[in-house]
Amino acid sequence: MRTSIPDRIMNFTNHLSLSQRFMLAGLVILLAGMLGIGAWVENQIETGVIHNTGATTALYVDSFVAPNLQELGHSDELLPEHIDALSKLIQNTPMGQQIVAFKVWDTRGKLLYSTDETIIGRVYPMHEGLLRARLGEVVSEVSPLDQEENASLGVEHDKLLETYSPVWYSGTNQIIAVAEFYQLTDELDQETGILKRRSWLVVGLAILGIYLLLSGFVRKASDTITLQQKELANKVAQLIDLLGQNKELHERVQRAAASVALLNESYLRRIGSELHDGPAQDLGLSLLKIDALKGQVETRTQDQPDRQTLEQLDQIEASLRNAHKEVRGIAAGLSLPQLAEFDLPESVIRVVRAHERRTGSQVTLDLEPVNASIALPLKITVYRLIQEALNNAFHHANSAGQRVHVYMQNDHLAVEISDEGSGFDPEQAGKREGRLGISSMRERVESLGGQFEIKSAIGKGTRVIAHLPCQIEGGYQDG
Repeated sequence: MRTSIPDRIMNFTNHLSLSQRFMLAGLVILLAGMLGIGAWVENQIETGVIHNTGATTALYVDSFVAPNLQELGHSDELLPEHIDALSKLIQNTPMGQQIVAFKVWDTRGKLLYSTDETIIGRVYPMHEGLLRARLGEVVSEVSPLDQEENASLGVEHDKLLETYSPVWYSGTNQIIAVAEFYQLTDELDQETGILKRRSWLVVGLAILGIYLLLSGFVRKASDTITLQQKELANKVAQLIDLLGQNKELHERVQRAAASVALLNESYLRRIGSELHDGPAQDLGLSLLKIDALKGQVETRTQDQPDRQTLEQLDQIEASLRNAHKEVRGIAAGLSLPQLAEFDLPESVIRVVRAHERRTGSQVTLDLEPVNASIALPLKITVYRLIQEALNNAFHHANSAGQRVHVYMQNDHLAVEISDEGSGFDPEQAGKREGRLGISSMRERVESLGGQFEIKSAIGKGTRVIAHLPCQIEGGYQDG
């Protein structure tokens, strides 16, 4: 398939650099400007030479022709001796030798004298040049000799320089006739040709100088731009490399955070087991021994019981029971169920129901269809987030209006835990020391690449909002 000329030009320019395109476009524009300026200067030169020739002819008319036409101020005919004088002017003067033909018109368009005697006395239509000369203007132009009175001249010549000059009545402002001269254009063409060539040379050299200056400037600017582009490309490449390294580091951090979450849960499970098997068992044994000791005290002092000792033992027993309850509660809270065996919806249901059993409160659960198969660290984070937020609602909002909402938003898992308690000022709370619950929730979420937010105000309840990615960057695998 043959490509068109515009397509070829487009393909050619597309392979040029920026400076080459500018230089090519500048060359075309300057050439067009040179042609326009050169043509205008050429026309001005030709017009100026023609006007100068007309001015010389007018001076000749005033000096030699006008004295022989003064009788036309009071007569319609030329005297024979003046006709002879006009003929001698054409033959015997240097100016006359350059004149091919000479005519004298009256102001009504009648030929009073002509080197072509066959047309003397005729009346012709007054054309523009004759009318302008009749009004006092010297008119010069190159004539193609296509007018009726120039029929005989047109046989021998293709063109002549035609000049109309007004003849003034001596001492007045009255125009009494119009002298018309026809001259050869050879010298005129030669003179204008020399001037035109000089003008074209000057214009060409000026345009060439401008083009060279522009080319040098553009080339220097282009080299600077090219150097800057190379430096920018190197910096972009370095930035891309750094971004790749940062992404890899970010993925490593997330994988490490996921591993730390599992490790922390392992530690918490171990601590919970040790609390349950150690301090909790010791506290239970202490309670049994105190019961036995109370029985012995009551038996020995049956007649007069030691009330003070029994009261102290009751206080110790109550404290131990509270401590035993707290330790068992802490141990139960530290130990997570086997979340690896459950999907996400079941994990959410379990943490909510566990909270309800432990506190005796009610939680509204709004569980929308979600991506059930997510990594274990994410399930642990969701479990702990809901657990901690509900604990805060229980302790600080008296379990008023507790609600858990889990749903998908775009490609992220959204978790919202809210209550209708008294609320608080998040900015002021963030400045206080010891707010470990909020800090731990935020760190858990953000360590896995999520976003954490708390919305609360005095008297308007609290909303804990977390957005978590469904997949951990770096391809974390459970196990």
